[in-house]
Amino acid sequence: MALHRLASITMGVPDVTATAAYYTDFGLAPEADGWFSTRDAGRQLHIVRTPTRRLVEVRVGADDPDDLAAAASRLRRLGVESRVEGATLTAYDRPTGVRAVLEIIPRLTQDPVPAPVYNGPGRAERTGSRAPGVLRTGRVRPRKLGHAVLGTTDLETTTAFFRDGLGFKASDYVKDHGAFLRCSTDHHNVFVLKMPVAFLHHSSWQVDDVDEIGRGASAMLEDHPERHVWGLGRHHAGSNFFWYLKDPAGNFSEYYSDMDCVVDDQLWKPEVLEGTEGLFSWGPPPPPSFLAPEDLAALMTGAHSTAG
Repeated sequence: MALHRLASITMGVPDVTATAAYYTDFGLAPEADGWFSTRDAGRQLHIVRTPTRRLVEVRVGADDPDDLAAAASRLRRLGVESRVEGATLTAYDRPTGVRAVLEIIPRLTQDPVPAPVYNGPGRAERTGSRAPGVLRTGRVRPRKLGHAVLGTTDLETTTAFFRDGLGFKASDYVKDHGAFLRCSTDHHNVFVLKMPVAFLHHSSWQVDDVDEIGRGASAMLEDHPERHVWGLGRHHAGSNFFWYLKDPAGNFSEYYSDMDCVVDDQLWKPEVLEGTEGLFSWGPPPPPSFLAPEDLAALMTGAHSTAG
């Protein structure tokens, strides 16, 4: 695959200070100029001021100049202008106003994290000690940015921009509602979601395992129960464990672990999922605010401020 990772996102919010404090609590490390870093992948979240909350930019890793040229050619066939300058290609998705940047950067290599040892029926693999997950005391810090979910008023056009233009691969579809797209071996790095207005639905951040999801969410909720949105559960599309929280701007943020990986495109067959069947395999049902965020009407009123 010419594309190899979701490098970073830029999130626009009205109150940068409050949102920055939230993502510091979430476990991202603050750096200069509104950037936040993960443990394994460096600077992956940039927070800037915008009139309404939105996804401003998506940066994607590419291998070499040929990848940029190929993307420019594909975008041209879609009628989308792009600009290649040095090691980057920049293009804009018309329905959402999101700036996509393909950038020639090294591939991410993560050091393996030992898998948890579980006891089970007839299988005593951990004896004489408590589970490591209950002994952890350090704060949870996400390993990397996994994906972003983008609401769009034109599902077909935005899906084509990422898939047929930039070169993402399709993993699964939600019939008439969304497309799970990948630019790495992860099941999805962008989920394009049909909505009445363009906005950032959520960003998702990888942690070691389900214990880290629980510990991270518990710490976030200890003094702020209003941050809770949905979890703990396990998705069907992607298969990952999840827990969703809400930042002060109204964006959801997800701790996740155990995502499906596609290392050979020929061995993965995309499914077309019906309705909400791809949302979860088990866990509490999603609250109405997850499917239709509470500020959706306000975002629609200010829709003229979200593009460009």
